Amino acid sequence: MWIIQPLARSGISPNLLTGIGLLLSIVTALVIAQGHLRIGGLLVLFAGVFDMFDGAMARVRNVATTFGAFLDSTLDRYSESIILFGLLYYALQHPGLQDSLWPAPHEQTWMIIFIYVAAVGSLMVSYTKARAEGLGIECKTGLLARPERVVLLAIGLLFNAGIWALVVLAVLSNVTAVERMVAVWRGITRQQMAKSAAGHVPPQGTSDGKSYLPTEFVPDDTLSSGIHPVPTHIPPLNGGAQQE
Repeated sequence: MWIIQPLARSGISPNLLTGIGLLLSIVTALVIAQGHLRIGGLLVLFAGVFDMFDGAMARVRNVATTFGAFLDSTLDRYSESIILFGLLYYALQHPGLQDSLWPAPHEQTWMIIFIYVAAVGSLMVSYTKARAEGLGIECKTGLLARPERVVLLAIGLLFNAGIWALVVLAVLSNVTAVERMVAVWRGITRQQMAKSAAGHVPPQGTSDGKSYLPTEFVPDDTLSSGIHPVPTHIPPLNGGAQQE
């Protein structure tokens, strides 16, 4: 907080800090791509600081906006992907890469695989949270959120153990995404049980045990012309809903 106060008084906007963080991530990726991994590790931490400062400054200055939160989350995804691309470029330029502590041959191939899996896991951690919140369910559970991923990658680069950091990122980020899916499933189950206990009629099921959302009923020619379709108002089946 003592760092945020001077920045807040300087007039720098939170969105500007978000943009600076993205630019620092691009510089970090270029440094890592050139093989300067330890310097890249320091820059990963430095760029990560801006990811935390923008939100904190918005709260300190009481200028938090919906678009600011959206911009912050979106550019964070770009920042993380760009840094991982820098690592990918580095791996592609070093076909003979072989860490003395890495037990398997063809370290370059393994590194490329783990970079891809880590990138997918990172995006899924963020997507599961955003999708759950879009459904009105809070979802902050999991081992490896954004700050933990930044610190873990930085430590791996600083101690010349980048591939081990990528292994942990690849595994735990996807574990976190699965944890969040399970948490959302449990949250929905609790909501349905609460509604049922309150006297609501549970959704009509089928013989296979699955439940389906109602869709618009359109009578065919064999039915009476006096029966009119009843439109549903459950997103995303209604026409006014916006889907991702």
